[in-house]
Amino acid sequence: MNYDNKNFILAIVLSMLIIFGWQYFYAAPMQEKLSQQAETEPAVPGRAGAPATQAAGGAVPGVAAAAVPKSRDEVLAAAPRLKIETPYVAGSINLQGAQFDDLHLLRYRETIDPRSPTITFLSPNGTQGALFAEQGVVAATGTLAKLPDSKTVWTAPAGAVLSESSPVTLTWDNGEGLKFSRKIEISDEYLFTVTQTVENASGAPVAIIPYARIQRQDTPVVAGYWVFFEGMLGWLDGSLQEIHYSDVAEQTEPQKIDTTGGWLGFTDKYWAAAVIPDQAKPVTAGFLHTNAGGRDLYQTDYLAREALVVQPGAAATHTDRFFAGAKVVRTINAIETRHQIQGFNYMIDWGWFYFLTKPFFYLLDWLKGLVGNFGVAILIATVLVKLAVFPLANKSYASMSKMKKLQPEMEKLKQEYPDDRMKQQQAMMELYKREKVSPLSGCLPVVVQIPIFFALYKVILTSIELRHAPFFGWIQDLSAPDPTSLFNLFGLIPWDPPHMLLIGVWPIIMGITMWLQMRLNPTPPDPVQASLFNWMPVIFTFMLGTFPVGLVIYWAWSNTLSILQQSFIMKRHGVEIDFFGNIRNSLPFLKKKAAG
Repeated sequence: MNYDNKNFILAIVLSMLIIFGWQYFYAAPMQEKLSQQAETEPAVPGRAGAPATQAAGGAVPGVAAAAVPKSRDEVLAAAPRLKIETPYVAGSINLQGAQFDDLHLLRYRETIDPRSPTITFLSPNGTQGALFAEQGVVAATGTLAKLPDSKTVWTAPAGAVLSESSPVTLTWDNGEGLKFSRKIEISDEYLFTVTQTVENASGAPVAIIPYARIQRQDTPVVAGYWVFFEGMLGWLDGSLQEIHYSDVAEQTEPQKIDTTGGWLGFTDKYWAAAVIPDQAKPVTAGFLHTNAGGRDLYQTDYLAREALVVQPGAAATHTDRFFAGAKVVRTINAIETRHQIQGFNYMIDWGWFYFLTKPFFYLLDWLKGLVGNFGVAILIATVLVKLAVFPLANKSYASMSKMKKLQPEMEKLKQEYPDDRMKQQQAMMELYKREKVSPLSGCLPVVVQIPIFFALYKVILTSIELRHAPFFGWIQDLSAPDPTSLFNLFGLIPWDPPHMLLIGVWPIIMGITMWLQMRLNPTPPDPVQASLFNWMPVIFTFMLGTFPVGLVIYWAWSNTLSILQQSFIMKRHGVEIDFFGNIRNSLPFLKKKAAG
């Protein structure tokens, strides 16, 4: 690599160090701190009720939270329930209010231990960190009929269990000539379809407005990574809405958006809950927050902008949906296509560079389907990427080889114009032009690797498909850092090193391969640059120690392939590789010994 490009190289290195430094010194320690807070934070006092989205004379109801959160088991036992049982989820629907407030994701566990509890996603009102959803109707202007609300106790058929093959219909009679029913179906792993029917046997027309809402009580612990979004999310009026909890907490009025089609709800790193209105009917969507007594409540909701008018002796129906589950790419895409839900694929955060991230995910997923292991898929994908950019890399390494041959002439020019940098640079540019080489060519392989690296970083860190995905040996979760550490002799010493000392086997392998790759080039004559090149592998070893190990494996394997590729091309162009000499010259104590 031409060392006159050191400013360009330094800019790339420093940019990556800033990003890695943010991850190492801020994001990872913050996540650890937040996790500790979640475990030790005491319960906080409650509040009176949530504000509402209003339209057409009706308003989405709020629900009072318990002054002091109760235990989950206590709340679940306090009301009659309809059991949910599928291969993907288990739980129950609260028949008081017909609320979705108890859901476990059976395919996912809290840790890699197969005996650990399954993920508890929905929890009932009144519990710590409650998350629940409700669909219903409110009265339009002029309608005084008694309608079901969050206190209404619905009736389910005796012994009924909601499953993929067995929908369940709940019923309620207001005693004034109106009969209500809700047919609940579950499909597509995590999608609930609710069809509400109103039969009017009274002597007057009734106008009702459908609504749906999701409420989250208490501010959840979020990872705080810039790579993916966690918070209130929706696709409304043809655009993506991302609202952080801290931002909505600062609003004095609910944020409202008129839309036809779309969806809205809450998203975590791997899970999401969303209410989905009829895609052909206009609604007013709302994002709101309230706080009383120190307890935060967040709500996403929508209210239909057109009332359903049920004439005497007639019936009316309304259908909407509710998603609650894992953000599996295949499932999300299938739901969007099958049910024609606008923008549903945006529930998965592919980021600004989606044109790289999505293809890389699909490549890894396809390879995993062939070989059965995401770690092996990463290795194969790295080879495929190397092959794809081989023509560019070949040209770059060939140009680098020519540059090495020109080193003697370049040294002569430096000696000829020792004090005139301008003439020295002009003479060198003429030399490059005459020999048809580019001084920046050696940087191209580095530049190409950067977007690929970040695309893989995004995929590994945010895709649920790689959560708890094993490799071999001690690596049982490619989305987590290497669990070993040099500073406790890889588990031989019974001590858990602090965050800054989590330097596992794979980060060390990565650092070694990075250092060896740099030794293919002679030691830079500039002592500052030489020192930087010597320390850079050490710095990156510490930085990547906290990164997902799948990414570290990719980097180590990519370095290894680059060493083989660069060595082959250099030999083909007749450039001598003084590998051991470069190692000796890069280490001051060996250099002095050789000189002596």
